[in-house]
Amino acid sequence: MTDKVVSRLNKRIRCYLYTRVSMQMQVDGYSLDAQQDCLKKKAAHRSMQVVATFSDEGKSGKNTTGRPQFQEMLRRIQNGNEDHVDYVLVFRLSRFGRNAVAVPCSR
Repeated sequence: MTDKVVSRLNKRIRCYLYTRVSMQMQVDGYSLDAQQDCLKKKAAHRSMQVVATFSDEGKSGKNTTGRPQFQEMLRRIQNGNEDHVDYVLVFRLSRFGRNAVAVPCSR
């Protein structure tokens, strides 16, 4: 194997965790802490390095403009991916937003 291949194999996958709760999800038992615990276990199981956790509490999934932590996470990724993350882990796809197609284009 070449040095480049060995380096890639030894590279640990880096990820962000993103959690969000609406008031109803908290009632249903999906608190920020519960989501974070689940995501940390998934990351550990996959030998991923958690670089940062972003959490928005009591925020709607209808749009991303009212979610400061989501906006900060996007800013970091869009501004050259300064943390060199490979993935963003979420408890459910709906934590990104109600309209998953619109989320990647949001600012």
